[in-house]
Amino acid sequence: MRDLSTEGGLAGSGAEPERGRRGGAVLDRQRDGIRRSVGPSMRVFICILMLAFPPVSRIGAESPQQEKSPDLSWAFFVPDKVQPNIDNEGAIRQVPGSTKTYTQAQIDDLSNPPDWFPDEHAPLPQVLQHGGGPSVLACASCHLTSGLGHPESANLAGLSAAYIMRQLADFKSGARIGEAMPAIAKGLSDEDARQASNWFANLKPKVWQTVVETDTVPKSYVNEHLMRLPLPGGGLERLGDRIIELPQDAARAESRDPHSGFVAHVPVGSIAKGAELVTTGGSGKTIVCSICHGPSLTGLGEVPAIAGHSPIYIFRQLYGFQTGARTSGMAQLMKAVVAHLDQEDMVAIAAYVSSRTP
Repeated sequence: MRDLSTEGGLAGSGAEPERGRRGGAVLDRQRDGIRRSVGPSMRVFICILMLAFPPVSRIGAESPQQEKSPDLSWAFFVPDKVQPNIDNEGAIRQVPGSTKTYTQAQIDDLSNPPDWFPDEHAPLPQVLQHGGGPSVLACASCHLTSGLGHPESANLAGLSAAYIMRQLADFKSGARIGEAMPAIAKGLSDEDARQASNWFANLKPKVWQTVVETDTVPKSYVNEHLMRLPLPGGGLERLGDRIIELPQDAARAESRDPHSGFVAHVPVGSIAKGAELVTTGGSGKTIVCSICHGPSLTGLGEVPAIAGHSPIYIFRQLYGFQTGARTSGMAQLMKAVVAHLDQEDMVAIAAYVSSRTP
């Protein structure tokens, strides 16, 4: 295995990709002009225009939706029907560096998640600590007090408050489909939404997963709380064209420890392939990500940062844009980006983007 989370890449190094790999001289000149002459707000506007006109060389190509539906059970967290026989509800949990203790049952109370390190953050708004009614779970139960979340949820640390508010509105309206979020968004008051968005926006992004290229991965299962964990005594299995994220420490992940991250297992060669697609467009197969997400993929205006986010989360969003699970006005901009990507492409893009420094 190779740990590639800290290796350099085209997007992070500032190196100018080869002009011949840009998907057309006209598009190449447009992108160069954007870099030299416009500020962030104008770049967002221009990216809207450019995304409306994808490279003509790929128009008419068969899209992944027309092919046989792939098995994506690895990307969408559904509890396994057969669970390992582990009874830890009454177990007393501790995590390194904290003086607090909780039982596993307390930790799994999604209206009262643990706060292992209260001195590390500002006071938690009510909605983060205890939720806001029957349908509104505590934000920190899934996204953690660090905002970094788990692969089954999302990393919100440092995203703009305006972007988070817009996503909540999309969940509420049905323009974005998600597991628990539509019901939560519908029950969320405007004030709670504002407080939660501002609180997460003020958190500092951090490296949360190590990206490792490999051919094999520990066998795993999804538990009743939607966490993917190593199968006790399960051995190894072939990774194939998947991404499998597993906790660095399963017990600490189950404890919702905001100090214990993940290992993202990605296919061998996927990061290099992803770099090609992300930084050059892959000879017209897609559109250079930095046009809208910024040169380091750390966001531009209300366009979110994607560098260093969970690769499984990134994959799910690409797939959602492609299949219509995300249909808001801003989401429409992604349709040209994902129209001609297959599963292998999306896995590669997710692997590369996740390996960048947030």
